[in-house]
Amino acid sequence: MIVAAKPDVRRGMPSVELSRAEFETRYRTRFTDPAFAPLKKEIDAITAVAWDGYIEGRKSPATRKAGPGFADPDYDLSVDWIDARSAIDAAQAAHEKPGATPRILIVNGSSRSEHTCPGEMSKTWRLIETAKAVFEDRRMDVEVLNLSRLTSEFGKIIHPCKACVSTAMPLCHWPCSCYPNHSLGQIDDWMADIYPMWVAAHGIMIVTPVNWYHAPTGLKAMIDRLVCADGGNPDPTTTHGKKPDEAKALELKGWPYPRHLKGRYYSVIAHGDVTGAETLRRSLSDWLTDIGLISAGGLGERDGYIGYDETYATSHQALDDDEDFQENVRNAARTLANAITLSRAGKLQQPDAQLREPNPK
Repeated sequence: MIVAAKPDVRRGMPSVELSRAEFETRYRTRFTDPAFAPLKKEIDAITAVAWDGYIEGRKSPATRKAGPGFADPDYDLSVDWIDARSAIDAAQAAHEKPGATPRILIVNGSSRSEHTCPGEMSKTWRLIETAKAVFEDRRMDVEVLNLSRLTSEFGKIIHPCKACVSTAMPLCHWPCSCYPNHSLGQIDDWMADIYPMWVAAHGIMIVTPVNWYHAPTGLKAMIDRLVCADGGNPDPTTTHGKKPDEAKALELKGWPYPRHLKGRYYSVIAHGDVTGAETLRRSLSDWLTDIGLISAGGLGERDGYIGYDETYATSHQALDDDEDFQENVRNAARTLANAITLSRAGKLQQPDAQLREPNPK
């Protein structure tokens, strides 16, 4: 591999800066409801403040000194990031607490919800309730990350990954520091709450439909934003925020690629109606393994079809009748529960736990 002797930051993409008129036109679309008409004076004042924040680039208006424990204690760290990091630290402490009740995170990958346009619950949600009952019977704590809230609940957003990793791994902070970006209106980022859910869990179970051969939009957005768990930099002061030249220099010195979720167990259920479920299940399993999680076992990774090539209108009835698929879901949950129980009792060891990867990237 050829490595440049000096970090080389490439630039040349077209500007995305808006004129004030363009900015105000976009910003005012938040107030198109005629009910806002009597508040024109107030909206004018708010828009002026928003423009000032945008043109001055106030990404993190609230900051404080990093303090002890950071490479540069005098660096002004985002209070939003500090709060997110504190939540992760608390979750990690709960995860490591001796004798704590095993904790399961079940991820609902479906975007479908009865509380918005589809008008009906998803089959995925029903399968999650099936799996949840298994864990609860084992006296395990269960938390459900319901990604359908992205489509049905006000203020629930997972912003897209900005691919800082591809500039240099140390530029990708753990937890992600790209958001919130107040100057660009990129706020209400749900990942600040999602990271601690993953950290606290001893086992992760993903239950998802396949959308056009791929993961549903919300699930894929979460996966992309979890890239910082796989080698991310826990100290943004080492790059003084987002300075690419400093991040490149750090990576070229040799980056350790810390895996912040390593050692947790997983199971996966992927379902479809015609095709693509096996491909998605394999992709999810590969991704979870790549970030350091451990497969609970063969019966913990299942895919299949509900109402194969039948009408969508009767798909819930097809699930009612498909007792085999329901049992596959229960078995995946049982496999994950067994793996966690055996591991915590010291009876299940990860064979490669003490081995060193020559190229962890």
